[in-house]
Amino acid sequence: LTQDYEQEARRLNLVPALQKTYAWMGVPLNAGSDTIGALSIGSRDPNTTYTNKQLNIFRAIADQTAGAIVKARLLEETERRAKQLSTLNQITQQLTSTLEHEPLMQNILDSAVQILDCEAGSLFMVDPDTEELVFTVTVGPSSADLVGTRLPKGTGIVGQAVATRAPVVENNARKSEGWWEDGDEQTGFSTEALMAIPLQVKDRVLGVIEMVNKKNGLPFTEEDKELLTAFAGQASVAVENARLYTLTDQELNARVEELSIMQRIDRELNATLETGRAMRTTLEWAMRRSSADAGIIGVIEEEGLRITSHEGYGDQLSAYNEKPLPLDLPAIEQTITSGQPKAFHLDPAKEDGLMPGARTQVVVPIRREAHVTGLILLESLKDTEADLDFLGRLSDHAAIAIANAQLYAEVEAANIAKSDFVSFVAHELKNPMTSIKGYTELMSAGAVGPVNENQKNFLQTIRSNVLRMNTLVTDLNDNAKIEVGRLRIEFRAVDIKAVIQNAVNSLDQQIKDKNQTIEVDAPEDLPHVWADQTRVEQVLVNFISNSYKYTQEGGHIIVGAEATENQWDPEGSPTVVHLWVKDNGIGMTEEDQKKIFTKFFRSDDQKARESPGTGLGLNITKNLIEMQGGRTWFESKFREGTTFHFTVPIAEE
Repeated sequence: LTQDYEQEARRLNLVPALQKTYAWMGVPLNAGSDTIGALSIGSRDPNTTYTNKQLNIFRAIADQTAGAIVKARLLEETERRAKQLSTLNQITQQLTSTLEHEPLMQNILDSAVQILDCEAGSLFMVDPDTEELVFTVTVGPSSADLVGTRLPKGTGIVGQAVATRAPVVENNARKSEGWWEDGDEQTGFSTEALMAIPLQVKDRVLGVIEMVNKKNGLPFTEEDKELLTAFAGQASVAVENARLYTLTDQELNARVEELSIMQRIDRELNATLETGRAMRTTLEWAMRRSSADAGIIGVIEEEGLRITSHEGYGDQLSAYNEKPLPLDLPAIEQTITSGQPKAFHLDPAKEDGLMPGARTQVVVPIRREAHVTGLILLESLKDTEADLDFLGRLSDHAAIAIANAQLYAEVEAANIAKSDFVSFVAHELKNPMTSIKGYTELMSAGAVGPVNENQKNFLQTIRSNVLRMNTLVTDLNDNAKIEVGRLRIEFRAVDIKAVIQNAVNSLDQQIKDKNQTIEVDAPEDLPHVWADQTRVEQVLVNFISNSYKYTQEGGHIIVGAEATENQWDPEGSPTVVHLWVKDNGIGMTEEDQKKIFTKFFRSDDQKARESPGTGLGLNITKNLIEMQGGRTWFESKFREGTTFHFTVPIAEE
């Protein structure tokens, strides 16, 4: 036993009981310039002696053994690295397959722990506002207690990894300068070795992966660091993609929600053509979406802002009930000049707002084409960030609705003026027409002397044209009143049988003059109807008159009525009187039937053109029936005849 071998054996602790060994031989296991171990044999037989030849053979065996061990280690390391790379590849594919934030974070940490076969691990995310490190996901004994914990910027080796933007390895963590003892105290875990790898995208650190203690007890190596750094690069891309997807999804959801809200606002705005209501609806939504404490909306006039609606001010704006709000407020002036929504932060001590103590003021212009026609002014008692883009879109939608309401109001005013004019003219025309008709009848009766046949014919022509003119004036007057909703209906219980008789009697002479016959088909016990007697009689006279005019000489007209269940209008009265006027006249073409109730419609049929008319009668008749809760329809065959039907609700007892 050489002294060198003995010293080496003792250093390697391979001869714990040399004093009992009589013969011993040991050689080192050399792999190149490195000694990776030793091979030794010994004998307790006093007669044993090892020779140099045996030593040389033993040395040769040791060299072979060292080579085999190195090869086995290389194969084992190669297989381990191949397995790690395969796992890394699989995990990378998994990371790119999900865009959900929480599952992705858990998957990243679980994968990192699996790759390096560690006892525990944590994934920290950097808060972009405070730069604090937040325990987001943890793996290991009692580590769940740390989730949500925030570490100040620069804490521990994790903070060092963020600051340097490079991997940090501490295989003796407890002696590290940046050691964070609180983690082990909270979990009861014993940390020996740590490795922190930053998650980076371009020049921004998103977070840090921290690995704790390899399960085999060995320290973290350079290869471990390179492997986890490669994994962290892929994980960073996945985290950024998930973040961008989440932001996009949130923005999309917010946009869809806004579109839904805007559709609802449009429905509310378009549900009315009243300017005041459109203004109130706009202000309500502006305050709701901006969380304002008070607000006004108004129209810009030469003297200032005419307030049409306000909320939250109480009596503070009473001074502007009769006069406009001046436009010299800085916020209003700037908004009108720019034509864009603007937000202003106010000093409550200076009382710059309309509401005492206001800290935020938002002014939104209401524009029509290139001109600012109105304003929305919102105020809050706290510092707020209003969504100016939404408020701008709201004002655009409101501007259309308000403009439509204003145009409708102008049209309504014009219609009312027209109705008033027509009513005035009708009234003025009826007086002379009554005189002409009266004097004509007196002259025909010989009140001022004998009248020859030719004179009677002339007087009859005058009377017929006066009656025609009277019908025209009456129709124009009724139509004008219907258009503006001024036609009054006086409801009461009406004897429908008497109405039928009156209508027939009023036209009886004309029907006889044309050698026509008229028949009434109605039971004696018809119930009373709930209607305006004058207007129901007007409807019936109109239908009978039409039958008389568009039925040839010798024709036959039937006026019928019956009490029946309401099968024509499910939402109307359950029981009605159904009336009809049937003739065997010229009938209508299919083309004319489509337009028969249209205002001012006159048929192109030459036979129909032989009878004069205004084209208003049937349109007025239909409106009168519907205003009294009834319904009208007809059947017609060309050159065979027509039947007009209508219903009137029965009066309750």
